[in-house]
Amino acid sequence: MNLADTLLSPYQLTYELTLKNRIIMAPLTRNKADNDLNPTQAMADYYAKRADAGLIISEATVIRPDAKSYSNVPGIYTTAQIDGWKRITDKVHANGGKMFSQLWHVGRVNHPSFINGELPISASETIMQDRVKRSEDLFYGKSRAATLIEIKELIANYATAAQNAMKAGFDGVEIHGANGYLIDQFLHYHTNHRTDEYGGSPENMAQFALEIVKACGEAIGYHRVGIRLSPAGYLNELVADKRDAVVFQYFLEQLNNLPIAYVHTGNFDDGVKFEALHNKTMTEFMRAFYKGNLIACGGYTFEKAAADIGNHNFDLVAIGRPFIANPDLISRFKNKLQIQEYSVAMLETLV
Repeated sequence: MNLADTLLSPYQLTYELTLKNRIIMAPLTRNKADNDLNPTQAMADYYAKRADAGLIISEATVIRPDAKSYSNVPGIYTTAQIDGWKRITDKVHANGGKMFSQLWHVGRVNHPSFINGELPISASETIMQDRVKRSEDLFYGKSRAATLIEIKELIANYATAAQNAMKAGFDGVEIHGANGYLIDQFLHYHTNHRTDEYGGSPENMAQFALEIVKACGEAIGYHRVGIRLSPAGYLNELVADKRDAVVFQYFLEQLNNLPIAYVHTGNFDDGVKFEALHNKTMTEFMRAFYKGNLIACGGYTFEKAAADIGNHNFDLVAIGRPFIANPDLISRFKNKLQIQEYSVAMLETLV
C-alpha cells in the first residue's frame, strides 16, 4: 500500500462510525469564542473548511466556569454554548465531516483572577511558578486539593458535558486527560500526593480518570468516547517520575476492558523518548499496553505516519499546525500540491 492509500483509505473507528481517511485534525486552541465562551460564526466557517479530515477533534472546550484559565476559549455548559456548537457541527456534517468535542478542565493551571478569587482545584495542593499563558503580569501559584465530594461533582460534570456535546450534534467526545491539566494531575506522582482512594497507588491514582471515562461512556455510549493522554510529564510544570509509568500501564490496561473509540497521544513532538517511559516515545509506550484504536500526534509528516501505520505502531495520525495553515490540507495531500508552511502569525485570525 502506498503513502496515499495508507492515509486516505477509510477506517472503521467504531461499529457506527467510519472515517473517510486516517488523518485526524488535532485539537487546536484558537481563543476565538466570544466573551461568554460561545462559539462564533467564524469558528463554524473555520471548522467547516476542514471537514475533509477523517475526524475533527475540537479545540479544548471547558466543562464548567472554573475549568478555564484562557480568554475566549469555548464552553459547553450553557444553552447558548451548545447552540453555538450545533451551528458548527451542522456545517461540518453538511460538508461530509465527523467531529468530536474535546472536554477540558485545566485544574491547577489556573489563577484566582479567573475563578472569583478562589484557589484552583487539583489532585493535591501544589505550587506553579510560571507566568500565566497569554498574560503580562499574572503568575500561577497555589492549588488546593479537591474534596471527595468535589471529585464526584467533577465526574458528573464531565458526563453532563458529554451529554451536552450530543445535544450540540457532535459524533463523540474526547476527554482531555493530557498535557498537565486536571485529569493528568491525578495520574502523576508530581501532582498527586493524596492518601485516599484517589492517590497513593497506581490503581487509586488512575481511579479519577477511569471513573470519568465510565461516566461519559454510560451517559452517551462508550463507542462515542475517546481520551487523550500524556504518560510523560513535559508541559505545565509537570515533572516526570519513573513511577508514573506503572500508573499509566494500569490505566491503559483497564481501558482495554472498555469499548471506547480510541486513545490519543498528547504530545508536540512524538519523536522524543522519555526515560520515565522506559526510553519509549509516548505512543510507543501506549501501544505496548493499549490494544484498541490509537491516534498518534506530535510533529508527524505524512511519510512518517504512513510508515508507522503500516508497521502497526498506531492506527491514525493527528495533524495540528498544517491544518491551521491549510484549510484544504487533505486535498493538497491527495493531489500532491504544495503545503503552506505554518507561522505563528496565523493564530491571529481564523481562516
